[in-house]
Amino acid sequence: MTNASPTEPDDPRAPLTPALQTDASFRLLVEAVEDYAIFLLDAHGNVATWNSGAKRIKGYDAREIVGRHFSVFYPPDDIAAGKPQNELAIAARDGRAEDEGWRVRKDGSPFWANVVITALHDARGDLLGFVKVTRDMTDQLRLAELQHTRELSAHVQSAIEKERASIARELHDDLGQQLAALKMQLSILGTGAQDAHIARQSRAQIGAMQAQIDTIIGSARRIAAGLRPPVLDDLGLFAAIDWLVCDFRRRYDLTIHLHIEGEENGFGTNASTSVFRLVQEALTNVVRHARASEARIAIVCARSSCTLTIEDDGCGADVTRGRAAGTFGLLGMSERVRQLGGVIEFRSAPGEGFRIVVTFPLERRADDGLATGES
Repeated sequence: MTNASPTEPDDPRAPLTPALQTDASFRLLVEAVEDYAIFLLDAHGNVATWNSGAKRIKGYDAREIVGRHFSVFYPPDDIAAGKPQNELAIAARDGRAEDEGWRVRKDGSPFWANVVITALHDARGDLLGFVKVTRDMTDQLRLAELQHTRELSAHVQSAIEKERASIARELHDDLGQQLAALKMQLSILGTGAQDAHIARQSRAQIGAMQAQIDTIIGSARRIAAGLRPPVLDDLGLFAAIDWLVCDFRRRYDLTIHLHIEGEENGFGTNASTSVFRLVQEALTNVVRHARASEARIAIVCARSSCTLTIEDDGCGADVTRGRAAGTFGLLGMSERVRQLGGVIEFRSAPGEGFRIVVTFPLERRADDGLATGES
């Protein structure tokens, strides 16, 4: 037998090489393998054998594919670029060719494949054909993409928190100080106006401006606290949650019961921020959507884990239905909990309120003594 060029013949169903047809031991060896598509190609790239793994991965029965050129497994762009023939040429020249890329099943669906093509030669060195081994790597690819997406999500959340902290400091320190200085200047001007017997109307205008500045200062402080409350960095998580609950009570006339049990020395910076944001997001949802009159928050820290429970007596929701388009609140909460290494559960039904239960590990063991606080 002479060396054959690894190109598609004029008749893709031409008779197969006898040596490939009669290798019964090879067929018996590979037939039972289901995790890999293992089959032979003749020297032109036509399928000569077919195993159960090939049927499972690619979707063809042996009678449908044997005799056809293996380029049928490639996307149209790869066929147009001559990739199948090029891989055979590399294998014929180097003895082996390996590739990862998209392939196509019988039904037209794509899958990510690891492919190894090995050239077969006879004793004289003449090319008999090729062994082709294909592994479906789609699940591994998607897992890698999911992991990358989660790492990117964690990075984005971290960047957002840092940016919030920076903006909050600017609002609280820089803008707040400038407004306070402006108020002092107006006060001096008002004093001067009184000494100069300026009209009462001018003094009234100065007083109105001072009141407006007080309002702006209050708004700046509230916005800064919403972005990143200073109490979270200065006094810790539990104090920050207590402040948050008091703020929601005052602003929305909502009855909120807060119960904290345990110590917070197992919370790192990321965990403290995440738990604060979970409570903040949950209370925001209560105010916006629940139509509730009462909410309860419980944080219970044991030696190695913490359980956060948030519930309300509002209208509830059908949690078995998929999220509405453009809504990411619960999805964002789930991602925060996943980054903590914990689990989150949503329990609700129409008319039965909403309950969120979060359990996650603490970074280190808390002290044996448990402190209980109620506010």
